[in-house]
Amino acid sequence: MVPESGDPSGEWREGLGDGGRLQRRRIAVFLGVAFGVSWATAAVIYALGGIGAGPTLALGIPLWLVLLAGPYMWGPAVAHLATRWLTDEGFDRGEMLLRVRTRPLPWLLGWVGPLVLIFAGAALYFLVFPGRFGGMAAVADLLATVEEQTGQAVPLSPTAFLAVQIVQALVAAPLLNGVATFGEEFGWRGYLLPKLAPLGWRRALLAHGVVWGVWHWPVIAMGYNYGLDYTAAPWLGLVAMTVATVGLGVFLGWVTLRSGSVFPAVVGHAMINGSAGLATLFATAVPNRVFGPTPVGLIGVVPWFAVAAVLFVRTDWLYPGESGRADSGAESV
Repeated sequence: MVPESGDPSGEWREGLGDGGRLQRRRIAVFLGVAFGVSWATAAVIYALGGIGAGPTLALGIPLWLVLLAGPYMWGPAVAHLATRWLTDEGFDRGEMLLRVRTRPLPWLLGWVGPLVLIFAGAALYFLVFPGRFGGMAAVADLLATVEEQTGQAVPLSPTAFLAVQIVQALVAAPLLNGVATFGEEFGWRGYLLPKLAPLGWRRALLAHGVVWGVWHWPVIAMGYNYGLDYTAAPWLGLVAMTVATVGLGVFLGWVTLRSGSVFPAVVGHAMINGSAGLATLFATAVPNRVFGPTPVGLIGVVPWFAVAAVLFVRTDWLYPGESGRADSGAESV
């Protein structure tokens, strides 16, 4: 653990944007490698039958899931390292945001914040669609369905089952999902976001969120997150994912900027992936996932945009000493 003083991101702040200039060549190399590795992996998944299909490995683990959590999600991390090597940028640990810092707030935000915002988004979704809210009765129906399908009763009440799910999300999600989410965070928040800093932090956060969403498109088109039925509008899932990654990206970018480290965002992303499904436990039927109740739905992501709006007004909360610089500079190598 590295103690810190003053601005937690001060060690790498001076090098952002190479003195205010947008490093277009490095950004282009990074995006080319990130999209190339990940989208090539998506092509392999498609050739094997797509999401939810294809061969399985040991213990019944589907190959498509291994490819998704492996080379697809690690494409941005590979791009980070490849860009630094190809453009002679160097491998300073501080500039790569790989220092583990003791400042507690970003870690707490990354760990608990996603769970709070996920439940807030689910509550908003069920306010808009009250007929789809089953409450604890929906959880009881789920347990009954599990018993019917397996022939074994779940030895927990609905309330106890929900409590166990929340505790598991808080404890297991960062550990089980962190390896895969590091691949994305080391790329998007650890490299692309700082490189877009000359745009000003507001524009940088929005732009890198859009890029992150587009990067998801091949697997979304294969039915990941939303299924293949977007209410007769197959493109709607692509739009919903891009909107969601902007909101989620501002939050994950925030904990990165506040800490000067990529690791709180790794925890935050792992929490999102591991606890998003909790919102569906209260649904009376399979919801239209384009709208919610998970945080990648157009309604479920609204609380994340509320946080983003506050941060864009209070830029001193977003990044100490910054005021949302908007001008971009000339191109650099």
